[in-house]
Amino acid sequence: MMRIAAALGLCLLAAGCGTQTPLTPPKGAELPPAPYGAAEKPSSDELLRRDALAAPERSVELRRRSEERQDDPFDLPPE
Repeated sequence: MMRIAAALGLCLLAAGCGTQTPLTPPKGAELPPAPYGAAEKPSSDELLRRDALAAPERSVELRRRSEERQDDPFDLPPE
């Protein structure tokens, strides 16, 4: 029981030590070069931002109860 409490306490301490400062490259490293045709390098925040294709929003409603499937003309048995 004591081990579980110690492990739980250690996990809580580890979870609370996250930083809240902006990301910067380590010393001696630089951000990636500017994309072809761009005038300037993107910032670290711009590099971390995902576009709509990388993280699409959900556009399908979840079904709340089971329903009969419609007939699928492309659901053919193997030949």
